[in-house]
Amino acid sequence: MLAVFGGLGWFWWDSLQKREYAVRAARRVCDQAGVQFLDESVALRRMRLRRDENQRARIYREFGFEYSSAGDDRQAGRVYLLGDRVLSADLID
Repeated sequence: MLAVFGGLGWFWWDSLQKREYAVRAARRVCDQAGVQFLDESVALRRMRLRRDENQRARIYREFGFEYSSAGDDRQAGRVYLLGDRVLSADLID
């Protein structure tokens, strides 16, 4: 039972860390595009197992966020992570 709770605690902590990676990537892509990163937050959209370039199973996470180009609109963006590596961060029109 202790191992199960330990595993769940580790997964929760790891998920918080990956969320911070996604926030930094979203902030960076918004800064580069000259748009406003709204709410300073991301939301997990999808999570699944996927293999990396070395064929090791990693957790793939897709986060969504919102940004504004004019100040009165909301548009969607996405951040993609595989393990602890940011694959890409995109602004979607």
